[in-house]
Amino acid sequence: MTWLSPAFPVGAFTYSHGLEWAVEDGTVTSSAALTAWLSDILCHGAGRSDAILLVTAFRAASEERTKDLFEVAEFAYALQPSKERRLESGAQGRAFVTAIADTWGAPTLVDLAGRLAPNPVAYPVAVAVAAADHQLPLAETVEAYLTAFAANLVSAAVRAVPLGQTEGQRAIRDLVPVISAVAADALLASPDDLGGACLRADIASMAHETQYTRLFRS
Repeated sequence: MTWLSPAFPVGAFTYSHGLEWAVEDGTVTSSAALTAWLSDILCHGAGRSDAILLVTAFRAASEERTKDLFEVAEFAYALQPSKERRLESGAQGRAFVTAIADTWGAPTLVDLAGRLAPNPVAYPVAVAVAAADHQLPLAETVEAYLTAFAANLVSAAVRAVPLGQTEGQRAIRDLVPVISAVAADALLASPDDLGGACLRADIASMAHETQYTRLFRS
């Protein structure tokens, strides 16, 4: 929870995952619309994909399958559907590696980052490998990761829509069962199950690249 808190220096608050464009084009203008948008991302988009990648990387790191870990790390970075989504995952992953290496330590993660350079470790893989190095419980790690992911996007919506803080908290509350279900499914999935169907979210991320006024980097 410490690693995934807003105080951990990965710059999560600077990214909206394309949500800023969805606000601009009128798709997300209320708490209900936000909850629906994020629920779809969690169930059918990056939330689900990140959870599966995290589980796969965690198990490879725990079992010292170095080749498999390297492959999933490469795949996770290549999987991003737009320039800004690649920045979002890569920059946060790089910042996470730096912060962990300078504080908590995680030898497998540091070694992986060196092998992948100059490419960064994608954020969900970085979290997974650090958690494996510290022998954290996998189920709780996946759920904490998805909770932080959702909370960060709700925070972005509170600023961009704008929404009140209470409405934002209600959105997080309503997403709790979705997060639990996605995390549970990820524990039973394999890399062969990776795939997404959140086309509007992906297009929003692409459109955000040329959005005239932007608060966020993605």
